[in-house]
Amino acid sequence: MSAIILIDTCVLLNIFNVPMYNDKYTDIFNEFNNLINHRNIFLLPMATIFETGNHIANLTDGGHRRKWSHIFVNTIKQTHQGVAPWRAIEFPKLDDKDIINWLDEFPGMAMSGCGFSDLSIIKDWEKMCKLHPLSEVRIWSIDTHLSGYQRLGKGV
Repeated sequence: MSAIILIDTCVLLNIFNVPMYNDKYTDIFNEFNNLINHRNIFLLPMATIFETGNHIANLTDGGHRRKWSHIFVNTIKQTHQGVAPWRAIEFPKLDDKDIINWLDEFPGMAMSGCGFSDLSIIKDWEKMCKLHPLSEVRIWSIDTHLSGYQRLGKGV
């Protein structure tokens, strides 16, 4: 049975092979191909999209910024068109009660080193777990505070 995999920024940057953020490119890319071959479902949280764009914008080499910003834009457009190997998860509206609850939870998470973007990815993971109780759902991350989020489905 395939898993639902939420891709974190550090993984996406390695898949894109963005300089300064690609120290695990070979391992991540090989794992990505393996996961594709096993027909897993990939989701891009909005936080991942925003953070990836921010990291690309912070590249010190202007040529690299231009090259990877075009790769980023083309890939996100392909995501929107349904041609990329993943789908994007919509970010909740600011007037949504869920985001207010996230804000209330944030100070405690911040004390453990978890930023608001990461908290939003955790909330996306929780939502996917509820929506797909029979499926394995995990956050694919290099960061230790996110990589532990894996729930084996009841059908696994």
